[in-house]
Parts: sequence; C-alpha cells; structure tokens
Amino acid sequence: MSQATYRPDPSRGVLIVDWPLFGELSRALALKVARAYEPDLVVGVATAGVVPGAAIAAILDRPFYSILVSRRFSAERIRDTPAVFGAAPPEVRGKRALIVDETCGSGDTLRLAVGALVNAGAREVRTAVSFKTGSYEPDFHGLATEAAIVLPWDREVLAGHDLVPNPKYAGLLPD
Repeated sequence: MSQATYRPDPSRGVLIVDWPLFGELSRALALKVARAYEPDLVVGVATAGVVPGAAIAAILDRPFYSILVSRRFSAERIRDTPAVFGAAPPEVRGKRALIVDETCGSGDTLRLAVGALVNAGAREVRTAVSFKTGSYEPDFHGLATEAAIVLPWDREVLAGHDLVPNPKYAGLLPD
C-alpha cells in the first residue's frame, strides 16, 4: 500500500487533535508516569512519537533520545509490519527507560522498540502512548479511543512552498 493511498478508517469516528489538546494530554501522561515510574531517560519512537516523547521528557526533566521504528519501507511503500531502522541509543545501557509513541493499536511497534532497548542493555523499560487505539496495553496512555487520530503536526504537508491539508486526511478535516 502506498503512503498516498493510506487513509484512516473514519467509521469509528475521527479525533482531530489540536495543539492545546496535545499539550494537555502530554501533561496528563507525564503526571501518570511520574506517579508510578521514575525513568532515567525518555526514548521517542520516530517519527510521530518524537513530538510527545520530547514533550514528556521536558515535563519530567529527563534526557530525550529517539529510535526509528516504522512501517515506512520507502517514500512509496508502507510495510505491513514495522521494523527497527537504526540502533537503540547507547545511553539506555543500565538505565530505566520510558518509550513514548503517539498511538498504539496492535503493539507491534512498541514491542520492537522495547526489544531494541532491552538488547541495548536497558535495565527496565516501560511504555507510554498518547492514544491507545487497540487491544495492546501500554504501561501508560493518555486517552483510549477507537477513533482515527489526526495529529496537529500531521494535518498539513509542504507542497512546493506552501502548507496544504494532508491528502491522506482528505474529506476528514474541516475546510
């Protein structure tokens, strides 16, 4: 399936997340984590998990790193299953790590990220997502929903020198 043909399934509703809601969800998620876990560092799953990961790391006052786990095989092709591209940050060795992603449905991406950090020597790894959208249970989540999620940094894309509505959300975003 190509990236251009990807469209979220609107049959279960569409949740359009604006920046203020994203900020409040990040704040609430960071508080949930802080009450139950004390990570030494935060690792965001690139690409979309980097934004909430960096926000949560800043709120927790912890160092931030990233790991690329993606279904994108190339610009033209989306993989059926995710894969780890690149190494886990070496800074996780001997540390308690919190992996953050934007959404979690099947848990495939989070399981790969956890495995990569454990293999890199992390002492303990827990997971957090902004939106729990499926049956997988991360350690922490901000909001559980079955709706298709439209994130504030994904609503528009650059076309030439102009920002335009992201075509993968055609018909789902207000004009």
